[in-house]
Amino acid sequence: MFQRKIKPFLYLGIFYLIISLILRIIFLLHPITTVSFGFLEITKVICIGLLNDIFVFTLASTLLAAYFLFLSNSKYKKPYGYINFGILVLFFLYILLIPNNIFDQYGGSVTEVVLAFVGVKIIFFGLMLFLPSKRIKIRNILYFIALLLYVLLIIFNAVSEYFFYNEFGVRYNFIAVDYLIYTNEVIGNIIESYPVIPLFLAILIATLAVTWFIYKKTKDELLELPNFKQKMILLGTFTVLGSISLFGVTSCMQIRSNNVFADEIENNGLPKFYWAFTHNELDYLQFYPQISQQKAEKNFLSLYAEPSLSRNVTSEQPELKKNVVLISIESLSADFMKHYGGTLKITPFLDSLADRSIMFTNLYATGNRTVRGLEALTLCIPPTAGESVIKRDDNKNKFTTGSVFKSKGYDVKFLYGGYSYFDNMQDFFAGNGYDIVDRNNFKPEEITFANVWGVADEDMAKKAIQTMNAEAKSGKPFFNHWMTVSNHRPFTYPDGRIDIPGTAKSRDGGVKYTDYALRKFFEMAKKQDWYKNTVFVIIADHCASSAGKTELPMDKYRIPAMIFSEGFIQPQKFDKLMSQIDIMPTLFGLLNFNYTSKFLGQDVFKKEFQPKAYIATYQDLGLVKDGYLTIISPIKKIKQYSLQLESSSLAPEFRLYYHEKLMKHPDQKLVNDAVSAYQSTSFWLKEKKLNR
Repeated sequence: MFQRKIKPFLYLGIFYLIISLILRIIFLLHPITTVSFGFLEITKVICIGLLNDIFVFTLASTLLAAYFLFLSNSKYKKPYGYINFGILVLFFLYILLIPNNIFDQYGGSVTEVVLAFVGVKIIFFGLMLFLPSKRIKIRNILYFIALLLYVLLIIFNAVSEYFFYNEFGVRYNFIAVDYLIYTNEVIGNIIESYPVIPLFLAILIATLAVTWFIYKKTKDELLELPNFKQKMILLGTFTVLGSISLFGVTSCMQIRSNNVFADEIENNGLPKFYWAFTHNELDYLQFYPQISQQKAEKNFLSLYAEPSLSRNVTSEQPELKKNVVLISIESLSADFMKHYGGTLKITPFLDSLADRSIMFTNLYATGNRTVRGLEALTLCIPPTAGESVIKRDDNKNKFTTGSVFKSKGYDVKFLYGGYSYFDNMQDFFAGNGYDIVDRNNFKPEEITFANVWGVADEDMAKKAIQTMNAEAKSGKPFFNHWMTVSNHRPFTYPDGRIDIPGTAKSRDGGVKYTDYALRKFFEMAKKQDWYKNTVFVIIADHCASSAGKTELPMDKYRIPAMIFSEGFIQPQKFDKLMSQIDIMPTLFGLLNFNYTSKFLGQDVFKKEFQPKAYIATYQDLGLVKDGYLTIISPIKKIKQYSLQLESSSLAPEFRLYYHEKLMKHPDQKLVNDAVSAYQSTSFWLKEKKLNR
């Protein structure tokens, strides 16, 4: 019984091992593999590679094993078959008819995907329940589909690994993870770069042919299903093999040699993809253009009055121990505001507040994800390749905005309406000395509305006031960093607050509700004793979208930012080019703080400030300076665009759109400036030189 029942695994496994071997041989002979291999080294690569593939296939067979374990005729017997069918139908109706159900709250296409999956399950279960004479034929169809998906994954993964190696000379790394994040851009690039239709047609034909072969060889094994005892034996055997394979994959990944190509070729792409996804790292020195480290640091640090990483910031004026509230607003593009040409009137409060603040009209976000914005405002450093520092293992004991405030005797807190474990925020902020107030701190009666992302911004505003009142009673100044959540898909919020109902689930509604919640916050704050001694920093974490005609479209990084304090801050518009990482050093300058800084952002009101901005995706790293956008990318690519403002009826400081013209011959000084900034920052992070 055992030998017959594992035939599908054997056929699929042999096919996978053959494909992996062919791919490994191709990599050994590929022109990008610029080293030669001796016989013993080739043997080692093939043998370790074979072990890797066996372990990976065993782990990947989990779903197929589960499929076989749940094959049964007993679940269709009366009355269990009808009960199971009824449960499935009720679940389908719950998803279809109940507004704001658990899947609906995730937004996007989650509800549609789950609905389709359950619907298909109902159809097939119903057919097998009500047409018992056709049960074997239907089961065979489902079995064929299961095999088809496995074969398709094997072939598609092999093709993907080939093209990835062809471009980067390595197995999957964080760039592959990045490709999943930027699906639209990647699909567009594939369509432009490869003969997609012939390629996909070949994949489809090969998949169908191999699937049919395996199906014909193994379908008879479904005629007699194993009993419960036999299933338990199979389950126990698979559990043991899976545990051994998990240990084996981990052990194989630890094998290293002096030959980087050998290490890459003997590895398996799937565990490397998983490792990249969980470790969020992309080695700058391996993939990006570079200059000598000494030259890079000297060039980068020449931006500062004291050209060293650790430098003294001093003021001739007395320090001002004012409370500080930093509000980073989810997904607030500049063009939502009337100042930047927005015509929908969805930010009336922020527009009015900007006119009473220092408004930084020409400020750019470092990235296009919340963790990038939090990183920029907390660490004040340029973005680095891979994932944000917040989501990395080495994310604690950094020199942060909070650490400066703590050195001045402030209470320091991070406020978030959701569960702060999301995006590793709790680990990062707690590991850097912040106290955390999040959804866990809410009593049920304090929540008037919540969705999957957290409590409504209005509820968080009330909790923030409550928190600040308690801090004020302690007699210590406070610094609170509040991250809003409501302007996020699915864009649901309490009804009756604004003229766009929450059931509309529109981006415009999300923006307008957040604006409404901020108005309520300031109305409550104005009634508190601590209000007149408080400085408010309001800034977006990133724009609402990031796609554009170029790798880094300028308008997709432009965000609103302002510093407001009634009776302290005199309204003005600061229109010089600046980065998100400059906002907190500028605030410290306004407060006349004396401190030893490791920030790489600058006080924009100091004479040594040089207008510039850092904008990036997870792999394209850009420097905006002197009318040019310089981009450095993996495999040491360099691009440079000249920037020319498009004509508009708006004042120049509020125009968002640029003509980005690709330069044939990049300005080498600007290239060196970009390389110096990103290389130095990456090196300092790796060497823990940006720690406290």
